[in-house]
Amino acid sequence: MNALYRCLALIPGLLCGISLNAQQMPPGSGVAVNPVTLNPAENLHRIKLPEGFKIEIYANNVPGARSMSLGPDGTLYVGTQSTASRENIGKVYAVRDQDGDGVAETVKVAVEGLNMPNGVAIHDGNLYVAELERLVRFDAIAKHPDKAPEPKVLDSGFGNTWMHGWKFLRFGPDGRLYMAVGSPCNNCVPDDRHGQIVRMDADGGNREVFASGVRNSVGFDWQPETGELWFTDNGRDMWGDDIPPDELNHAPNAGLHFGFPYSYGKATADKDFTPPAGLELQPAALELPPHNAAIGMRFYTGAAFPETYRKQLFIAQHGSWNSSTPVGYRVILVRIENNQAVGWEDFANGWLMEDKHYWGRPVDLEVMPDGALLVADDHAGVIYKISYGK
Repeated sequence: MNALYRCLALIPGLLCGISLNAQQMPPGSGVAVNPVTLNPAENLHRIKLPEGFKIEIYANNVPGARSMSLGPDGTLYVGTQSTASRENIGKVYAVRDQDGDGVAETVKVAVEGLNMPNGVAIHDGNLYVAELERLVRFDAIAKHPDKAPEPKVLDSGFGNTWMHGWKFLRFGPDGRLYMAVGSPCNNCVPDDRHGQIVRMDADGGNREVFASGVRNSVGFDWQPETGELWFTDNGRDMWGDDIPPDELNHAPNAGLHFGFPYSYGKATADKDFTPPAGLELQPAALELPPHNAAIGMRFYTGAAFPETYRKQLFIAQHGSWNSSTPVGYRVILVRIENNQAVGWEDFANGWLMEDKHYWGRPVDLEVMPDGALLVADDHAGVIYKISYGK
């Protein structure tokens, strides 16, 4: 089982060459991995959206497209984790819509030779990349279109922790860099450098823990009116189909502990672990369905969608592997009222087919200046654009 978990964690969408029968599985924990390869442009009709919305291909040929960050010049930087073709591992792509028609014409390699560069962020013209074991910065990246400059290493103390080693980066409204550092396990008490969201100055200095008790967050954003942090987190595996829930968490201030490994969701306790005396565990703002792998998320700050979608929260559900029936593979909408998450609903659904095979896996979201919502897909290797109206 450990070999299967590692294969699936490192190579999403790739069949691992490991076969398990029901007798080899822990009770109640199925493995549902059913990828198929379809031409995304020819299968957009499968995606169901609310009335008035449409989905198009924004960029083709972005293998393993993961986290996205939009530069001030309109260049979209796209990190990767790993793909079925190992030649694509280690690249960050620069995607450009040069003529402004809403479709990217160029996809170039901005940086290569990196180790699981999932997290990307642009700040003051510099490209920040979170690798498996380190955080690096490429200065004035737009001035080096053909060959990236040598990276400046801001932190290299994360170790070779492959499980949940793919990190997420964003700059907050306070001008500081926030980074999610996953727990190097399915369920354990992590060390003092993992299972956290940390923040630091743009040069890597003054690093501090902002949130702890975080199992595996691969997406966060700040509510546009309050400036408060919200983030997704994935519940543990090997506990059956129905528990524990994935989480949407709300961190209005630093210093909160969000439960891992002691509890999940509102109050689903893991009896294998007893929290230290006096530790206050923060319940989830909203419980999300188990094993759906809620990761990338954005508050909608554009003006192109109808009013009912503005300042609401979109979440990409990457899809299950540790479930006897595949679940997820969609984008959901979380309704926010009075700074509270009150429920969720489907927004874009159809990458999981009726026969339970999937042809796409949404990863991250980005709101464009024209109000369109981009969706990265690491299985199909494309970036979609969802827009409203004609």
